Amino acid sequence: MTAVPEKVGVIGGGRMGAGIAQVFATAGAEVVVVEGDAGAADAAAERVTTGLRRAAERGKLDTGPEEMRARVRVGTDPAELPAGTDLVVEAVPERADLKIQVLAAAERAVGGHTVLATNTSSLSVTELAAGLQDPGRFLGMHFFNPVPPSRLVEVVLPAESTEETRERVLGWVRGLDKTAVVVRDSPGFATSRLGVLLGLEAIRMLEEGVADAESIDNAMELGYRHPMGPLRSTDLVGLDVRLAIAEYLHGTLGERFAPPRLLRDKVARGELGRKSGRGFHDWD
Repeated sequence: MTAVPEKVGVIGGGRMGAGIAQVFATAGAEVVVVEGDAGAADAAAERVTTGLRRAAERGKLDTGPEEMRARVRVGTDPAELPAGTDLVVEAVPERADLKIQVLAAAERAVGGHTVLATNTSSLSVTELAAGLQDPGRFLGMHFFNPVPPSRLVEVVLPAESTEETRERVLGWVRGLDKTAVVVRDSPGFATSRLGVLLGLEAIRMLEEGVADAESIDNAMELGYRHPMGPLRSTDLVGLDVRLAIAEYLHGTLGERFAPPRLLRDKVARGELGRKSGRGFHDWD
């Protein structure tokens, strides 16, 4: 199977959710984005519109952005998801209680054939299935920021996920012209576990005065051919998001994931990376 699902729901319309909605709409799916209130829904719609316009400017769309945008609508309640929805991706903030709540609401709204997925970057997918009646149709679909140009989707398989669910999702990832990496459900999976560890060590090096942020990032970009250095990557993800992931991994995997004081201090000052204009680099 290489086609994308005909109908997709995305719960959470922030940067990640809007990006997920954009790539499915671009591939031909009808998409419903669900946010918490009308203001957040309008902001999500604007993110999708902006993303499509930028893609068009870069020559990445086969048709105009208005046609693609017409495939996306926004709502404020999971009950607005059509019963015929093929896939629902949860992309709300990294809080297990919130994710469990919205996934259960999505399951009540859609049909029995719908695949439910979480975009979590570190939380236990098995634990997030706790509120579901049918955990066999649930797994992790971890997209990467920014979603449209990123080629990777990390597919995270809890023990109860069925082979049919796995194969449907792998086919949809191919339909998006992305590559799936399949991993077993474990703290941080493969990507967050490795990426966060590198990012935390880069922060410690900055904290200890080994080099400045530009030099640390350039060392990894030029010496190891990383497309983006670990401090720029942290700015892009969001320092608050990286701190939350590090705290979770610290609690589950031990001291090597202990967040540096510099990271905590910057988050406390509101220096959250690109979204706030300043993190380890200036983004104004």
